[in-house]
Amino acid sequence: MSDIFIGRQPIYDRKLDVFAYELLFRAAHTNRAEITDGDRATSDVIVNAFMEIGLDNIVSTRLAFINLTRSFCVSERAISLPKDRVVLELLEDIEVDDELLQAVERLSGQGYTIALDDFVYHESLKPLVQLAHIVKIDIMALSREDIRSHVSQLRQHPLRLLAEKVETRQDLDFCMNLGFDYFQGYFFAQPKVIHGKRLPNNRLAILHLLSRLQDPDISPKELEDLIAQDVAFSYRMLRYVNSAAFSLPRKIESVHEAVVILGLQTIKTWTILMAMSQVDDKPAELVVTAMVRGKMAELMAKLQGSANPESFFTVGLFSALDALMDNTMQEILTQLPLADHIADALLHHQGVHGKTLQCVLAYERGAWDQIQYDTLTTAQISDCYLSAVEWANEVCRQLMDN
Repeated sequence: MSDIFIGRQPIYDRKLDVFAYELLFRAAHTNRAEITDGDRATSDVIVNAFMEIGLDNIVSTRLAFINLTRSFCVSERAISLPKDRVVLELLEDIEVDDELLQAVERLSGQGYTIALDDFVYHESLKPLVQLAHIVKIDIMALSREDIRSHVSQLRQHPLRLLAEKVETRQDLDFCMNLGFDYFQGYFFAQPKVIHGKRLPNNRLAILHLLSRLQDPDISPKELEDLIAQDVAFSYRMLRYVNSAAFSLPRKIESVHEAVVILGLQTIKTWTILMAMSQVDDKPAELVVTAMVRGKMAELMAKLQGSANPESFFTVGLFSALDALMDNTMQEILTQLPLADHIADALLHHQGVHGKTLQCVLAYERGAWDQIQYDTLTTAQISDCYLSAVEWANEVCRQLMDN
């Protein structure tokens, strides 16, 4: 098992009772965030809170404030977080444009509570303010007079105000007198680092599941069987669906029931997220490369009119297994039952699948003299590659693997 961490800082109401906790990215016991990739940090917080440590173990019955980057906001297939348990907190550096406003309106319409982090008022931000439910003001970043002005402006809207970075009794009294609804800062408590253990992942099962999920005709029974192949993933799903997030009248005891409750799209979303964020000790770019290969091979097969183009996706996706698993392809295939023609394509580049993979790899390396594929033109092959990259990037924007 590997160590996982998450920061938790309480948020208090006017009675100084704990109202909620903000969940913060932490990579170690050290109580500070060292973030180089905001999307990855958001994904880690979500995965660790909901599927590793468990939200109930972190915040009990209280709300959880979760920071969102732009890519998480604008994704139309965002992760299904429980609306009555979370507050979606938009980071202060998010660019505000029509796309973001539409995304926030959509999330609000779905029932999510929206908070604006480290907010500095400007008239151009009024459309965003009108969609928000909570506005957080960093009182260390503004003068007392600016804080009063912000409160006066924001009180024209039906929202609640949260004073953050409250560090002294004087800060608290000042914000109380201005009518702030909530308070957060070192005066009350520094963030606490919660430490847990991540169950080891069956990475082959995750990639296999990711491959099969590309099949639009996959049956619920097939999906359940695939999930059940990975004990750790099955355990996470059951723990999540049995958490207080769903407030179910009885305990869910099987993967079948979990799939019915969570739905196919949510299963796909979580699986991709896990594949992108939890391939231990490997850069996420390796999985991105595998996804681009798979989608490019599939698109080329479709243009050629090949039967079962999904099998070409599998070949491309699994072509990076040796790098991901630190093992030879031959040894890996002894642990992963595949049809002979797929195994031959991966090992020896034989058959139509192997020929497709050869072309994909040649394009990836820029070996232009080796790029040829039956009746497809170079321009068509290039279009397949660009479409595959766009698809992989969209997946990253949806959940980022952040």
